[in-house]
Amino acid sequence: MSDDVKKYNTLSRRGFLKAGAAASVVAATAPSFFIKDAWAAEHNFRNVPKGSSVKFGFNVPQTGAYADEGADELRAFKLAVKHINGEGDSGLMNTMKPLSLKGNGVLGKKVEYVTGDTQTKSDAARASAKRMIEKDGVIMWSGGSSSGVAIAQQSLAQEMGVIFMSGLTHSNDTTGKDKRRYGFRHFFNAHMSGAALGPVLEKEMGKDRRAYHLTADYTWGWTQEESIKNTTEAMGWETVKAVRTPLGAGDFSQYITPVLNSGADVLVLNHYGKDMINSLTQAVQFGLRDKQVNGKDFQIIVPLYSRLMAQGAGENIKGILGTTNWNWSLTDAGSQAFVKSFGKEYGFPPSQAAHTCYVQTLLYANACEMAGTFAPCEVISALEGFKFDGMGNGPTEYRAEDHQCFKEILVMRGNEKPSSQFDLLEVVQQVPRSQVEYDAKIFGGELGSCKV
Repeated sequence: MSDDVKKYNTLSRRGFLKAGAAASVVAATAPSFFIKDAWAAEHNFRNVPKGSSVKFGFNVPQTGAYADEGADELRAFKLAVKHINGEGDSGLMNTMKPLSLKGNGVLGKKVEYVTGDTQTKSDAARASAKRMIEKDGVIMWSGGSSSGVAIAQQSLAQEMGVIFMSGLTHSNDTTGKDKRRYGFRHFFNAHMSGAALGPVLEKEMGKDRRAYHLTADYTWGWTQEESIKNTTEAMGWETVKAVRTPLGAGDFSQYITPVLNSGADVLVLNHYGKDMINSLTQAVQFGLRDKQVNGKDFQIIVPLYSRLMAQGAGENIKGILGTTNWNWSLTDAGSQAFVKSFGKEYGFPPSQAAHTCYVQTLLYANACEMAGTFAPCEVISALEGFKFDGMGNGPTEYRAEDHQCFKEILVMRGNEKPSSQFDLLEVVQQVPRSQVEYDAKIFGGELGSCKV
C-alpha cells in the first residue's frame, strides 16, 4: 500500500474527511482510482442517510416472557436518542471517555427511530427487524432480551449489511459459534457468570454439594447450564440432574416436585424474566428453602438475574445469589449520572436492561462520529477493539476478535433488608475483568467479512 493511501486511511478513520471535503483533500495526493473507491465505500451501502436525519431501529420484547425487560429497554433507547440529539441533561455523555459525540445528533443529523416487537420469538424478531431495514430504512438496530432472538437478528445483520447492537443476550454462542462481523454485544455471557460466581459459591456453600438444574430450553439456557456445571463440578460439586423447561411455561410445579426426592441440596434455576419469577416463587412455595438435605441447608441459585426479576419475585429473592451486568446502586460517576437522568425522566431507577441498551446506542453513535461516516465497515472498524470508561462498568473493551464486551461483572444477593421497593439486590463483589476473561477461540465461530 502506498504512503498516500495509508495517509488517506488514517485521515478517514479519524473522521477528518466528510462528504465533498474528502475528494478535495485526497485529490492532490491519491491516484484517481483510489478516490473513486473511497467514494463508493462512503455511499454504496444499505440505507444511506439522506436529508437532515438518520433512523435507528429498536426491536424489543413488548410481549412474551421477557416483556418487562423490553419495556425498560425501550425507555432507555428513547432516552439515548434524546441525549444524542442534544436534549435533556446528556446523561452518560457527561462521563464517557473518550467521547466524539457533540450533542447535535450523529454527524450532524438528528436521530429518529422506529420500534418493533420481538415477542420473545426468533422468527418474529427477524421479521420485525427485516421490516425496519427494508421499509423504514434504519441504519442500525438494537434490542431483544433473548439469546435466541439475538442470534437470529445477528445473522440477519450479516445478510443485510446493517449493524446490530444486540440487547440482553447472555448465551456463549452469541459471540462464540454464532458471532458475526455486523453484531456487537455489551452484555456479559454465561461463561463469565460461572467464572464470577464460582468462588463465591465455594466460599459460602462449600465444595461438597449436589446440584439439580432446571434450564430454559434454548441456546441461553443450554450454555448457562453448561457454564455453571463446568464451574461447580471443577470445585467438587456433583450434578444430580439437569432438566430442560419450555420458555414461558408459567407453571413449573411438575419440574420442581422431582427435586424434593432427588437427593440434591442445591437448585440452580437457569431461567430469566417471568420464567425465573415463577420458578423461584414456586420452589419457595414447595418449601425447598426450609429443607435440610445431606445435613445442609437447601440452597437456590439464580445465575443471572435483574432488579426487574427481583421485583417480581418479591420476598422470595432474599438471600439468593446470582450475577448481573450492572446495578443502579453502583456509586461510580457514570452509573450515578445514568440513574439520575433515567430517574428524572421516568420516576424510578433503571434496570440492567435499560443500562445495556442505552450504552449500546451511545456507543454506535459515537463510533459513527469516530469514523466520520455511517458506512458500516468503517463503523465496525471503529468499534473493534474500542476501549472506553465512564459508562458504569469501569474500564471496558469491545474485543475485536469476537465483538464481546469485557468489563467488571457483579455478583449479587437478594437484599435481606431492602430499604425500598427498588433496593432489592446488594452487591457481593465487583469481579474484575481479569477473573472472567477467556481466549476468544474457545467457543469457535467465524465473524465473517464486512461487505464494502
